[in-house]
Amino acid sequence: QVQLVESGGGLVQAGGSLRLSCAASGRTFSNNAMAWFRQAPGKEREFVAAIVWSGGSLYADSVEGRFTSSRDNAKNTMYLQMNSLNPEDTALYYCAARSTVLPSSARFDYEYWGQGTQVTVSS
Repeated sequence: QVQLVESGGGLVQAGGSLRLSCAASGRTFSNNAMAWFRQAPGKEREFVAAIVWSGGSLYADSVEGRFTSSRDNAKNTMYLQMNSLNPEDTALYYCAARSTVLPSSARFDYEYWGQGTQVTVSS
């Protein structure tokens, strides 16, 4: 059974930083694209970042330059370093994985999802 488990969320003041982790089990995703999405109350789930097996990443415009995704294939784990956080970053953050190597910003391209970790940024 495939599981993705996020951790690292919490409450932080504006300008602060958090590091999210996504640990995968049940299969290896070392050759697959993985991604972060987020969903704020009353809003659609939106793309944040995607990363391929080599570490190459793409980002949403809203987080470019502030967030950095990375992965440790040996640990089957993905990370999201979030800096310069602002209240607009407040959301439930999900990690996702797909069965191909190609990254995508479309949520429906990802077959596997975690339960999410809450990030709250106070002003």
